[in-house]
Amino acid sequence: MGRLRLIALGYMALLFSVATLNYIPGLTDAEGRAFGVFALDIFDDLLHVVSGLWAGLSAFTSRRAAQIFLRYFGTLYFLDGLLGLATGSGYLDLGILNHGVLDQPLSFKIMASGPHIAAGGCAVFASWFFADEVR
Repeated sequence: MGRLRLIALGYMALLFSVATLNYIPGLTDAEGRAFGVFALDIFDDLLHVVSGLWAGLSAFTSRRAAQIFLRYFGTLYFLDGLLGLATGSGYLDLGILNHGVLDQPLSFKIMASGPHIAAGGCAVFASWFFADEVR
């Protein structure tokens, strides 16, 4: 299994792990925020599970499928993170439609949007950096 497929498998594990955050005792505060930052709901969990299934299916299908997953997933999540950084709301969870622009401290926006920016950016980078890998 080549690097792109292994990276897609890693994203599957990461996304499934994120979907479990609300259900691990001690990781959420009294307001239901994971690590005191992320207010994940069932819709967010479902989004992460579906993204994880997409990652896993692509990893087990082919190198090209993994590359396509990393490019599209990465772009969607990266742009969602940038929107969250700018407005306090993302689009993947329909937050920008449901809540509009939120007045939050920049430090909070960075902590809340950073994971999508990092995960998305790394996925897009990997999809291009390992594009010519034969294996």
